[in-house]
Amino acid sequence: MSVRERGGLLRSRDFRLLWTGETTSVLGSSIAVVALPLVAVVTLQASTFAVGLLTAVAWLPWLLIGLPAGAWVDRRPKRPVMLACNTFSMLVFLSVPVAAWSGLLTMTQLLVVALAGGVAKVFFNVAYRAYLPSLVDKEQLQEANEKLQGSESAAQIGGPGLAGLLAHWFGAVSGVLADAVSFGISVLCLRSIRHREPERPAKTRSRLRDEIRDGLDFVVHDPYLRVLAVFGAISNVALMGYQSIEVVFLVRDLGVGEGTAGLVLALVGAGGVFGAALSGKLAARIGTARAFILCEGSGALMMLLGPLANGGWGLAFFVAAGFSLSAGVVGSNVLNATFKQRYVPAEMFGRVTASMSVLGFGAIALGGLLGGILGEIAGVRQTLGLMAGLEVVAVFALLFTPIGRSRDFPAEPRN
Repeated sequence: MSVRERGGLLRSRDFRLLWTGETTSVLGSSIAVVALPLVAVVTLQASTFAVGLLTAVAWLPWLLIGLPAGAWVDRRPKRPVMLACNTFSMLVFLSVPVAAWSGLLTMTQLLVVALAGGVAKVFFNVAYRAYLPSLVDKEQLQEANEKLQGSESAAQIGGPGLAGLLAHWFGAVSGVLADAVSFGISVLCLRSIRHREPERPAKTRSRLRDEIRDGLDFVVHDPYLRVLAVFGAISNVALMGYQSIEVVFLVRDLGVGEGTAGLVLALVGAGGVFGAALSGKLAARIGTARAFILCEGSGALMMLLGPLANGGWGLAFFVAAGFSLSAGVVGSNVLNATFKQRYVPAEMFGRVTASMSVLGFGAIALGGLLGGILGEIAGVRQTLGLMAGLEVVAVFALLFTPIGRSRDFPAEPRN
């Protein structure tokens, strides 16, 4: 029985469990996004390069295993994969506070934990995006993505603030412990879902290499997916090059305390809730493709204000830039995810998602590394300005693609 037949998304016990588990996990991860750099900066006195490297290694697995992961996930039920990934992540992140309390924590362990967590995230994300279309009707995907992205953004608002408070009260590693606990709650929610994915017709299994090639070919030969993949890669270099050194900028350049840094990043994350709520209304009024470009463009232009921030009331520039950027990115992510879930055939979804994610998320690793290197060489404020400029150029280039010439994303691939 579909979710719609049972009375809608909010009446569906299974969707509520998925929603609760994913939101809780995102809350923990958003705490860890701030807590891990704080542990590196405050506890281990790490350099700007090391902080950027910490971000880079978390996304490196997309480059190393993203393509085979997509093909492998397409062969299997998605919920067991998600359960295994979150159980593994819980244990990996739990090792950080245990090592810290034992006096054994090192920067090497933080890098290993970030890398291992990134491996689990590759498999989880591919499975999660492919699982949602089997849980809800196609007509409800926009609403489902709005709810998931909206609550995830709300969790990201509280996460940085909680990370700052936890660091102030109990030490930075307590935020990493909270992340481990959140993965445990997500596991319990996933185990409680009753829905089981439909059996797929048996077919002769081809070689993994051939299945990977099929996914790549689908993306390369589709004018919309190809553009989204290339744009996503360039944009992610800019966004992660910017975000990977935000904590360094706030704590070292602007001289704000740990709690204030968490509060500022929480205010920045509030834009995501606004963007998720607005995306559907905007798409209905001006079209899905136009709404996508508007979300991306408004966020990119406001991003230019971030490097102008100073201490005191000058932080308002940083908050305004981050709030608008968060709203634009989350709004466009809702539209992008809904488009792909409706557009890509179910049996190809894992491979297509992984093919695009290898380029897009692999670029996040490059952006994190680039942010750390340029932050050391050119300065943190200058690097923020450079990354903002790159994002504006990437969005401007979208206007000259099939997306820029369309009112709406297409409903299905053209033969």
